[in-house]
Amino acid sequence: MYPSEYIQFLAHFHGDRDYFECHELLEDFWKKTDPKNKESIWVGFILMSVSAYHHRRNNFNGAQRTLIKARQIFKKQGDSLTKLGVNKVELHHLLNERVTAIQKGKTYQSFSLPLSDLVLIEMAKKACELKGFIWKSESDLTDPFLIDRHKLRDRTTIIEDRKQLLKTRKGSE
Repeated sequence: MYPSEYIQFLAHFHGDRDYFECHELLEDFWKKTDPKNKESIWVGFILMSVSAYHHRRNNFNGAQRTLIKARQIFKKQGDSLTKLGVNKVELHHLLNERVTAIQKGKTYQSFSLPLSDLVLIEMAKKACELKGFIWKSESDLTDPFLIDRHKLRDRTTIIEDRKQLLKTRKGSE
């Protein structure tokens, strides 16, 4: 009914609040299912996660920029939100509030998606519990792995992919 990657995304988003992992999960899924579609619902969720990651790190410019893009995608993808068990009206209201808070320089606060499908909620809660997370817990603002994950990860494959892309581009010129 729902993609397992989406369920895992929800478990992280509402459980350990590992927004970097949320991004990774859905980016891989997006590339397999709807590649190159920058208006994909999955891109909206990715950008929303990236915004939360930036906001938690007090990168207000990055948080605002990515959340505004996510909000634009979600406005266009209302039917997809509904199919994915999200209350689109409540989500738009929530995102508007978050954009305003970011613009005012307010500190990060954990938030939850307005899920409307009880079956989806139970599936996501179960996935959360299986990972050892507590559903709708607050972000651990003292955990450097959550706050600075982009600095702590192994970037070997990313660097190699970029080198290969440059070689490919130079070869096609």
